[in-house]
Amino acid sequence: MSHASDKAMVNRLRRANGHLAKIASMVEENRSALEIAQQLQAVIAALTKARGALVAHHIEHHLEEAVGELTPETRQTLVQLSEIAKYL
Repeated sequence: MSHASDKAMVNRLRRANGHLAKIASMVEENRSALEIAQQLQAVIAALTKARGALVAHHIEHHLEEAVGELTPETRQTLVQLSEIAKYL
């Protein structure tokens, strides 16, 4: 499956986009900087999570192309690597 046809990724990005549009409205409404900053942090976190999912999917896809079908153990190792990569 290509990244472009990954419905979960598209939905995640659309939600973040909608959230960001609401933040723009908050700025126009002159809402408090604290509220806006909190909402911006939520969008940043959502986009960071989307980026991580995209990279993990990309690695798994190309690894499978290179070595063939991945075993459940290898997939579990990739999950663990994706988890630790959040801290980079």
